[in-house]
Amino acid sequence: MPQTAEKFLPGKFSRSGFIAFGLTTGLCLFMGELLAAVAAAAAAGLCLAGTHQGKGHQNAPWPQLRAFFLIALVLALVSAIWLGPWPLSHWLYALPLVLFAMAPVYLAALVTVTFIFLVLAGTQWAVALPDRHQMMTALVLTTLLGAILVFMREYKSRQLAPLRRTDELTQAASREYLSADLHKEIQRSEREGTNMSVMMIGLDTHLSDVDPDEDIRAILPRIGRYLHSQLRDFDTYYRVADLQFLVILPGANTAEAARTAEQVRRGLCTLMDSHGLKLTVSTGVAGLNIGDDADSLQQSVANALRRAQQQGGNRTQTYSNPVPPEANGANEPTGREAAR
Repeated sequence: MPQTAEKFLPGKFSRSGFIAFGLTTGLCLFMGELLAAVAAAAAAGLCLAGTHQGKGHQNAPWPQLRAFFLIALVLALVSAIWLGPWPLSHWLYALPLVLFAMAPVYLAALVTVTFIFLVLAGTQWAVALPDRHQMMTALVLTTLLGAILVFMREYKSRQLAPLRRTDELTQAASREYLSADLHKEIQRSEREGTNMSVMMIGLDTHLSDVDPDEDIRAILPRIGRYLHSQLRDFDTYYRVADLQFLVILPGANTAEAARTAEQVRRGLCTLMDSHGLKLTVSTGVAGLNIGDDADSLQQSVANALRRAQQQGGNRTQTYSNPVPPEANGANEPTGREAAR
């Protein structure tokens, strides 16, 4: 829920802000306040081009548009010191926080320093400007307060980064913890003499290039929820690549893991169809063998998935033997996978 609110609320406020600033632009034009209309239009453009509007807004030309609207807003507010209306220049107090909220830190810092210099220089020359000394003091203090808040935000993010064990988009465990967790499961399996397998799931995007990336990424949260509902409570799944997941299956031999993989694969294909995506899913399975460690087990299951996709996708492949898509389950493989 916190991750949902973190993504939903900024997007909601951005759309509301775009509408509000758009109406303000029209009102200012009607009243003949051209500079105020420019400032409101720049703010509306920032809301429209913000990163919270969608994944596609992180690619060109949106970053360039955000930089353009930021510069336009700063110039409009600074120009109000000389050209008026004077009340418009008071919005400079909130500008540092707006910059750091809607732009990268390096760009926000550069623009903030630039506009602070322009404002201080402008208020020194504008002798007839009312309350100019009070404005300079308030502007410096609010900028320092904004800098403190930004520093606290960045410090908190860096402190909490090692504690984030889940991917925000899919709720899968983070890849950084995979090797350590897999090593612990291997040690426990060897200590208790039980089976253990791993399963890797991948979307066959090479078979369906007609689907845009936005639609594929939009389905990832539902994939995460589906895996959470289908796996056992003690199974753990990780997002190991953009469109790939790895699942640790304690206590499951290769045949049991292959049946689980096929069941999950079919369910995910049904999920894709229900959302109008012509995508298929492949899965790879590898069982723990004597001498395996976390790296070799990951390599084995990655090879199994790669082999399944090279054979056309839409199938389950164990490290040794393929599992036919038309089969409900899988037979116990032979060779290296049957060592345990």
